[in-house]
Amino acid sequence: MRNLETSSKKLHVIQTTIQLMTIHGFHNVGVDLIAKETKIAKGTLYNYFHSKAGLIEICLLLQKETLMEKVREVLETTQYSTLTNKLRQIYLLHADLNSAYYLLFKAVFETKLLYPHAYQSAVRYRRWLKNEIFCLIAGTKKMASYTEAELLVFMIDGAILRLLISDKIEEQTKLLDYYLMRVI
Repeated sequence: MRNLETSSKKLHVIQTTIQLMTIHGFHNVGVDLIAKETKIAKGTLYNYFHSKAGLIEICLLLQKETLMEKVREVLETTQYSTLTNKLRQIYLLHADLNSAYYLLFKAVFETKLLYPHAYQSAVRYRRWLKNEIFCLIAGTKKMASYTEAELLVFMIDGAILRLLISDKIEEQTKLLDYYLMRVI
């Protein structure tokens, strides 16, 4: 029973840390703030995760696994039967400030020097996503190019940057429609 209580507390810490880092960034969220927000002693946090870097790695791993599962669902479900629908759903799953991808996106810019393992996790997810998109396109289209998969990931990144500046979604869907028309 004690292990269950500990895992519940760890999960609470991870979820709270994800929320804090999504809002404030990796550098502005320290162990003191996490301890304050979770109402768990700082020493206990270090007992659970050993370091802030370890906690960040676990948070990104959770986000990465969540996204991978959702992308696989899109790829395997019959709900999105066409290539266009699957690519659109993958785009919409990622191009959102409330998505699990946003923290991975931030990690690419904020963690490279201080948290290299966390950075690598974010980079590996992006590579995995590009490969999945390429396999999806190649399975439907004779002359598929890896560049088409890279382009969609770059469009997702651009959409996130655009959302940080303005919340106009119409322009983003126009760009997605243009991409889908050219790829298919």
